[in-house]
Amino acid sequence: MKYRFFLLPAALAALAAVGNIVGCSTVPERNFALDQARLRLGAAQADPQVTLHAGEELRLADAAVQAAGQAHLDRKTTDEVDHLAYVGERRVVIARETAEGRAAQAVVAGAGAERDRMLVAQREQEAQAVRRQLASSQLQGQRQSADLAQADRDAAAARAGADRDAAAARAQAERDAAQGKAQLARSDARADSLELQLKAMDARRTERGIVVTLGDMLFDSGKSKLQTGGASSIAKLAEFMKDQPQRRAVIEGYTDDVGQPADNQALSDRRARSVMSALVGMGVGAERLSTFGHGSSNPAAGNDTAAGRQANRRVEIVFAPDAPRLP
Repeated sequence: MKYRFFLLPAALAALAAVGNIVGCSTVPERNFALDQARLRLGAAQADPQVTLHAGEELRLADAAVQAAGQAHLDRKTTDEVDHLAYVGERRVVIARETAEGRAAQAVVAGAGAERDRMLVAQREQEAQAVRRQLASSQLQGQRQSADLAQADRDAAAARAGADRDAAAARAQAERDAAQGKAQLARSDARADSLELQLKAMDARRTERGIVVTLGDMLFDSGKSKLQTGGASSIAKLAEFMKDQPQRRAVIEGYTDDVGQPADNQALSDRRARSVMSALVGMGVGAERLSTFGHGSSNPAAGNDTAAGRQANRRVEIVFAPDAPRLP
């Protein structure tokens, strides 16, 4: 059976209302699905057969279309408005199908024709199919709502994870800062200890590096064997080198100008090696040490006095120029 749509005064009034709403700058743009649902509802309301045989179904259809219109005015999403308009349109179809079925039932009741009874059954089946389709559409809407809720939960979980990661990063940064402060404090302590050690050994800075001078009291005159009185000076030097394992040193021996130059050269070599042996015996690695004898060259004072010659009879330990700043 073909549907006939008549734009009677009620439908025309509905269309005029739609036009007025669209013309207002404060309402959203027109929605095609909503306009179609309103047109079909107006046509059904103008059909006497529908109003006579499907009044309740027509009332439900009117409520569904009004719900879609309200959603449109409330600026809901296009998908939501389309879905509600689709529901309203399906209810209009249900009203029409119900009206036709009940009208056919009336014909069957009056005429008793088998053909009309079959037509009624067919119409009822079609109406049931439309109802099932409507129920499926509503179920799909519920599923979409569930998906949105799950997306919200996932977003909340992601934000919570980001907050935990940020808190962990801040805690790690604080630990790193504390560790850096502790390392700096230890470095400062080592530097202070190093300066105190160098000061105790009367070290001085020269162009060759840091120089510690061990005077003539280490040896007897003309001898290279260390005296017991010089053990404390050697011990200070050994402790310094053990505290600074990266340091290397050159041990240089010197004499005054009394005697033959060759003898003085050999004596300065032996004295330098004696100091090296003492340091190795106190735990300093031999690979960190080297010796050199200068004989009577490079005097620290004049050899014309006893005091000057005593100053020249010495052993100097020279550290590389990267030694720490002297106090």
